Amino acid sequence: MSIELIRAFSQAFGPPGFEDDVLALAQQHAPPGYTTQRDSLLNFYLQKQPVEGLPTLMLDAHSDEVGLMVRAVKSDGTIVCTALGGWVASALVAQRMLVQTRTGERITGVIAAKPPHFGKEEPATIEQLVLDIGASSKDEVLALGIAPGCPVVPKSDFEQRGDLLFGKAFDDRLGCAAVLEVLHELQGKSLGVNVVGTLSSQEEMGLRGAKVSVNRVQPDVAICLEGAPADDTQGDPQLCQTALGRGPMLRLIDNSMITNPRFTAFVLDVAAQHNIPVQQAIRTGGSTNGGVLHLANLGVPTVVLACPVRYAHSHNGIASLRDYNHMVQLTVALVQALNQELIASF
Repeated sequence: MSIELIRAFSQAFGPPGFEDDVLALAQQHAPPGYTTQRDSLLNFYLQKQPVEGLPTLMLDAHSDEVGLMVRAVKSDGTIVCTALGGWVASALVAQRMLVQTRTGERITGVIAAKPPHFGKEEPATIEQLVLDIGASSKDEVLALGIAPGCPVVPKSDFEQRGDLLFGKAFDDRLGCAAVLEVLHELQGKSLGVNVVGTLSSQEEMGLRGAKVSVNRVQPDVAICLEGAPADDTQGDPQLCQTALGRGPMLRLIDNSMITNPRFTAFVLDVAAQHNIPVQQAIRTGGSTNGGVLHLANLGVPTVVLACPVRYAHSHNGIASLRDYNHMVQLTVALVQALNQELIASF
């Protein structure tokens, strides 16, 4: 199930605010016995009939991917965009994109790159880049149904080579696939918690969907499944903490959360018991839905487990299927071990 589910989620069209296709996939692959719902922000919920008296565990991933939105169409037919999520402008130049028109058609375009024949390329911001769909006038673009507000995502193929996965949107479609796989794995097992799966929207725009989904679920404990930037090809190798093939990352701190140390110790104990590799990571930047979840209610013990992804927030990420499977295995083991007494000890 893993590869085809990951492939489908990776290829799905779903920038912030436009996650409909991702939710349709989640609906299609929901385990038997789960009811599903969505709200006005396109948060998606999977839930069984709760067992009275048990605490609630929120198993969360975010459904959106980084993208763009059409801001304006120029007289020459090129399109100016604004960012949906965090981009490095150089990652966009000369790359293919998909624009969704007002009627739902998807049209291929290319982020314009200056040929060397016209002189040296100057560094550009996203606001200075233009998307070219091959049109020659503004009227031609508008006639296709492309106008301000239309969403844009990277156009990229998915590929597997042995343990390696290549594709777009691994942040956080790996988490989306993992949420569904974990729920399938837990089928028929006696648990000490009621599990609610959530695919929260608009994480890339400031954790917006999770602010609503956590209020709906009202969890007692939470696990976020993520795709996190790998650092094994970035920076000082002595500081590498999120490498491909070394297991899921357990995040200890970032811009939005200091992970509950008692919950951290529990995760590490369970991982050791099941011989599952884990990488502990200190992050000086970035944030996840954990930043919202752990501050909800009167405080919700929350951990973030993530699959390392090289070149996250670009057209072509690289991830390890082994890391993904270990993340699923560890999450299943954690859910099976959790109960009211343990949660209270956090």
